[in-house]
Amino acid sequence: MSLRSLLGGAAVSAMLATAAAGPAHAETIDATVVNGHPPVFLWVKTLSEAFIPAVDQALEGTDYDIDWMEAYGGTLANVGGELEALEDGLAQIGIVPSLFEPSLLSLQNVSYVTPFGSPDVDLVLTSVDDMHDEIPDMRKLWEEHDLVYLGGGFGLEDYLLMTQFPVDSIADLEGRKINAPGPAVNWLKGTGAVGVSGNLTTYYNDLQTGVTEGVIVFPTAAAAAKLQEVAKYVTRTHFGAQYAGGIVANKDWYDGLPDEVKAAIDTGVEAFAKAYRAGLEQRVQAAFTSMEENGAEISELSPEAQAEWANALPNIPMEWAKEQEDKGLAGTVVVETYLDKLRAGGAELPRDWTQN
Repeated sequence: MSLRSLLGGAAVSAMLATAAAGPAHAETIDATVVNGHPPVFLWVKTLSEAFIPAVDQALEGTDYDIDWMEAYGGTLANVGGELEALEDGLAQIGIVPSLFEPSLLSLQNVSYVTPFGSPDVDLVLTSVDDMHDEIPDMRKLWEEHDLVYLGGGFGLEDYLLMTQFPVDSIADLEGRKINAPGPAVNWLKGTGAVGVSGNLTTYYNDLQTGVTEGVIVFPTAAAAAKLQEVAKYVTRTHFGAQYAGGIVANKDWYDGLPDEVKAAIDTGVEAFAKAYRAGLEQRVQAAFTSMEENGAEISELSPEAQAEWANALPNIPMEWAKEQEDKGLAGTVVVETYLDKLRAGGAELPRDWTQN
């Protein structure tokens, strides 16, 4: 074989090797990912372990890669400060908990004003995600802060009641002081209970010192805080799973991304949603097992008692909807659409809030 042929074959081999290795000079895009909670929380853990790797994998073989800087646990923004950090461009992408933005992101809090919704986390999160594409005001609230909603809704599992006394009906709540987070205090109106605003940092001590006699909480938090030690009666009231936020990007940054990178981010969002919901289901099962093994007495509130409780409440959803309408937002459409989606997904709601 001639030297020319050998050299030609070597050149072809080198070209093939280079092509197989991918682009030699990929453009690197910087992205800071933010959330105020530490990675022990499932949504942060999933952001790091599912979203980012899925984006990186989707970018393999393209002309782009992303240099990620992960800023969690207050290193860049405290809990509730994520929206501002993204709006100001301090971070480019992250999880914004709409739960802590009841004024700025009021419509995203629809699940918290519709008690006794669906216990199905996947149904709740998918419903609110879809509503962002169906109701312009949902995206408008993000865009007013130069943000774009990407999806990947994260949430909290079916809320329940933990007390120092057994609960079979709302009659058992008469005169009892019950801790509840933020808007969930409204879930006690008309029941005879006294709602006491609180959060996970206060619940154990409040119960231990007699400030309260019960708490509205979700199972994974209850087990982690060992609340069964101070309130052993766990009543699965089925207040409903809750949408708490989603993956959001700074709009100026996102709009400037190449289409290949946007598509990779979409892939990451889908991976996040799938992994988060699977991980949450496992944690919920483990939480109930842990509580029961450590002294909790777990019971189900009957459908009749759920209906009695729901019908004792003021019409929280429609009162909230009117407040949104007064601000020029599609409050009624949001409530009606959300309830329709829950019913279409198989949820049996104990009260039709639209009928007053």
